[in-house]
Amino acid sequence: MFSEKDLQQITSRGSDISVVEQQLENFKNGFPPLSLAKSPAIGHGITKIDEEQKDQLTAQFDQQAGGLDLLKFVPASGAATRMFKALFAFLSEYDGSEEAYQAFADKGESDATFKLLKNLENFAFYHDLKHAYQQRFDQSLEEGHLKRSYTQIIDTLLNAEGLDYGSLPKALLKFHQYAATSRTSLEEHFVEGANYAKGKSNVVKLHFTVSPAHQAKFEAKVAEVKAGYEARFGVTYDVSYSIQKPSTDTIAVDLADQPFRNEDGSILFRPAGHGALIENLNEMDADVIFIKNVDNVVPERIQQTTYDYKKVIAGLLLSVRKEIFSMLEQLENADAQTDLSPFETYLSKTLHIEDERYASLSADEKIEYLRKKLNRPIRVSGVVKNDGDPGGGPFFAKNPDGSVSLQIVETAQVDKSDAGQLAIFNQTTHFNPVDLVCSTRDYQGNKFDLLNFRDSETGFITQKSKDGKDLKAQELPGLWNGAMSDWITLLVEVPVITFNPVKSVTDLLKEEHR
Repeated sequence: MFSEKDLQQITSRGSDISVVEQQLENFKNGFPPLSLAKSPAIGHGITKIDEEQKDQLTAQFDQQAGGLDLLKFVPASGAATRMFKALFAFLSEYDGSEEAYQAFADKGESDATFKLLKNLENFAFYHDLKHAYQQRFDQSLEEGHLKRSYTQIIDTLLNAEGLDYGSLPKALLKFHQYAATSRTSLEEHFVEGANYAKGKSNVVKLHFTVSPAHQAKFEAKVAEVKAGYEARFGVTYDVSYSIQKPSTDTIAVDLADQPFRNEDGSILFRPAGHGALIENLNEMDADVIFIKNVDNVVPERIQQTTYDYKKVIAGLLLSVRKEIFSMLEQLENADAQTDLSPFETYLSKTLHIEDERYASLSADEKIEYLRKKLNRPIRVSGVVKNDGDPGGGPFFAKNPDGSVSLQIVETAQVDKSDAGQLAIFNQTTHFNPVDLVCSTRDYQGNKFDLLNFRDSETGFITQKSKDGKDLKAQELPGLWNGAMSDWITLLVEVPVITFNPVKSVTDLLKEEHR
C-alpha cells in the first residue's frame, strides 16, 4: 500500500509505520463501543463535599501548597474558528440587499450575528473593533453601523485586515471588560493561577499548548502582561509552551478507506484532536497538575468559587495519594499471611473499583493485583449537574482487563443502538466540565509514563473534506477519556458556576461573562 516515498514521508514526521497501519485498520473496523456498567450518583461514585469537609480539604491544600511543585496545564492550541461559525456563515450569505436585510432582521436575537451586532458595545473587544474599523474604512463604527455595512463590521472582527479573531486562538481573544481595561482568557488563567496554583517560592507555573503559528503571539502577550500580574499578586510566573507533536497526527483516508492523497500525491495527515495532548502532558513533571480548558473562565468578581473548589479537589487528591502511597509501601512486604481486607475495602469503597475475578485469584496474585491497581496516576475530576449540556460525563465502565471503574465517557463512545446501554447513558446526572487535578508520580517519586495508561481501543472517526473531496479523519483517545482510561479516578461535584465555557461568541453576553 505504501511506496518508498510514502514511507519516507511517514518516518520524516516521526511516525511509526506500525502505528499508521493500525490507524488504517481502525478506519476499516471502527472502534468498539465502551461498555457502560451503571451511572454514578451522589454517594455512589460522586462525592458531594459538605462545608466541614470543604474547610478541611482547603486547609490541607493550603498547608502543603507552599512546599509543592504545582502546574496549571491549559490546552490552548486550537483556533477560535468554531466560536465564530455563525458569523462566517453570515459573511458568505448576506448580500446587503433589502430582502436579505429583512430576512436577517426577522430572525432577531435568535440569530447569533444579529445578537452580536445589536450588543457590540457589551463585548470586551468593542473598543479594539472600533479602532480597527476606523483605520480600515476611515469612518466611525457608529456611522458604519448600517444594514449595508454589517458585512464590513463582521469582516473587520474576523479577518486579518482587522482583529483577525476568526483565526486567533481563544487564549488571545478579549473575553471580559473591567472598569479601566479588558482581559483575554489567557490573562484570566494568570489570575486563577495566582489564587490556587502558587507553589514553592511563590512560583506559578503555567503551561499552554499552542500551535506553531501562534506561539510568538502567545509569547508577546505574556511579555506584555506578566510583570503587572506579578506585581499585583506577589508571585513569579514561570510560563512554558508545547506544540502538539506532528508524530501524533493521524492518517486520513478516502471513503474507500484508502490513504487520502494531496494534490502532490503525498499522504494527508491531520491533527488527532485533544487526545494527542497526552504526549504533551507526559512531558510535564510536577507534584500536582491542574487541567482546565482555556475558554472556561469567568471575570474575577465571580472567580472565588473556582478558587475554592480547585483547592478542595486538590486537597482530596493529596489526601487520597497519601493513603495510596502508604498502602503501596505496606504491600512491598506483603505475603500469603497478610490481611488484605483493608486494601480490598479501600479499592471498592474509596476508589470504586470492582472486579468479579478477584475472588478466584491466589494470595500472591491478589497482592500483585492490588499493587497494580494502586500504583497508577491519579486524577480527581470535578463534575457538574447535567442540565442538558452536550458532551461527556462520568460512568462506571468496563475496562479492557475486565474490571469496572469510574471513567469519563464521551457520547461517541456509547452504543446507543443497545437499549440497555442507552438506558444507562440517559440516567447520567452529571457532566464533565474538564476540571481535573492530577498526580503523575508513583509512591517512590518516579514519574509515570502516561502513555502506558491509555486505552488504544477508544477513538473517534469523523467525516471531513479537503479540496472539495470527502475524507474520513481519526482522533486519538481523548485526553480525559481514553487517554486517561487506566488512571485512578475520583469524582467530586462542583458548583455549576465553575463551568462557563465560551463555545460561541455570544456566550460572552451571558451574565457570567459580564
